[in-house]
Amino acid sequence: MQRRLLLISTSRIHGQPYMAYCQEAVQAFWGETREILFVPFAAQDQAAYSQKVRSHLEPMGFTVIGLEDCEDKAAAIAKAGGVFVGGGNTFLLTKTMYEYNLIEIVRQRVLAGEMLYMGSSAGSNLACPTIMTTNDMPIVQPPSFDALNLVPFQINAHYFDPDPNSTHMGETRAARLKEYHQWNDRPVLGLREGAMVQVNGDQAELLGQYGAKLFQAQQDPQELEIGADLSFLLSLK
Repeated sequence: MQRRLLLISTSRIHGQPYMAYCQEAVQAFWGETREILFVPFAAQDQAAYSQKVRSHLEPMGFTVIGLEDCEDKAAAIAKAGGVFVGGGNTFLLTKTMYEYNLIEIVRQRVLAGEMLYMGSSAGSNLACPTIMTTNDMPIVQPPSFDALNLVPFQINAHYFDPDPNSTHMGETRAARLKEYHQWNDRPVLGLREGAMVQVNGDQAELLGQYGAKLFQAQQDPQELEIGADLSFLLSLK
């Protein structure tokens, strides 16, 4: 596969502007490609979302085109050098992608190496086989939980570890992922805020400021540090 992806846990971290902490990684990922087709479908006000992204990315030297402004959305994707799928509600994002029949064309072009794919939060969830490990509420109902399947593992964006001093009696994120593995076998990468995965073909690396935790069925969670080689995840079943 010739796929090239940058899967970001979150678009911003505490105390920093939108996309500021990952600017260097974003610039390196896009290289000479300066035009970004932005997919704002994870938000209700798509135009406002695209304008927000435009106001932050264009000072970095990019031209941002909002997919909501494209009359023929499949044609826009068919000629794009790269897409950025923004965060928000993963169920809304998935439902809208299905409504415009965009799942297969995005998948084919990215896997063939014809188009870059950058996702943040919900956009990173969409790159997985399914959206079953999102944190979002199902505010709308997509026709399927099946997603782009650009990578063979699941992502849990915004992952945070249990607080041993907390008196909260509800499920921790780790407990929810353990429940997922009672019924499903795919590994889940818990991406802490400030972490991201870069995929080049069959190679993957953990980048950013904070690490990640790997959850696999019937195994103890594995801590992963920034700089870790994640290529093994691309061959896990």
